[in-house]
Amino acid sequence: MTADLPDLSSYDGVLFDLDGVLTPTAEVHKHAWRKIFTDLFSAWGISPEYTDDDYYRYLDGKQRYDGVASLLRSRDVEIPWGDPSDPPSADTVYGVGNRKNEVFAAVLREDGIAPYPGSLALLERLRAAGTPLGVVSSSKNAEEVLAAAGIRDFFRIVMDGVVAAREGLRSKPEPDMFAEGARMLGVDPARSAAVEDAHSGVQSASAAGFGLVVGVDRGAGAQALLDHGADLVVDDLAAFVS
Repeated sequence: MTADLPDLSSYDGVLFDLDGVLTPTAEVHKHAWRKIFTDLFSAWGISPEYTDDDYYRYLDGKQRYDGVASLLRSRDVEIPWGDPSDPPSADTVYGVGNRKNEVFAAVLREDGIAPYPGSLALLERLRAAGTPLGVVSSSKNAEEVLAAAGIRDFFRIVMDGVVAAREGLRSKPEPDMFAEGARMLGVDPARSAAVEDAHSGVQSASAAGFGLVVGVDRGAGAQALLDHGADLVVDDLAAFVS
């Protein structure tokens, strides 16, 4: 561990975001969103065109349907929310979100996924130290991704988009999901650490009162993560074990 970084095993618990923190699924999400919105903006004549900056500003870290509404709103476009059961072909918020999920699931099935080596090394160190670990992810695919990556057994709890929908929790950047994750893990946020790679995620963990909020810069920008609530930023979680 780098000398100027805190020892995460000294905290009562550590809660990790999934996509972009533990696994490179953020790239799969980014690819799926790019395809969906590039096609959609072209078909609907929406401008300016979709860019990866839109992903970081409006989609990254948020629950899927909230992200759809947020991005469309940025282009002054409002469409009906519809119903979660809407088919992917429906031109509703739920339909667009379900369309994106089809693309994401197809890529995941075809290519598989593996954890970041540095993240896996940190999980192994924390488990050996007996530190309670949990996942706080906006994704409804979290359990599937964790199983595919072979790391589900590291975590006592998974606070994901399925739980959030069932419990009526607000999406990141609101504090709800990290606060509920701490409750599920049985730890005090003030004595626990959260690890995130999204602007909305570090903002959520900070608002939930976590004693340490670690930002992982996978493209969101170190200064932007600090500005949104991270206490420190690393490029890779290997920094905590090297």
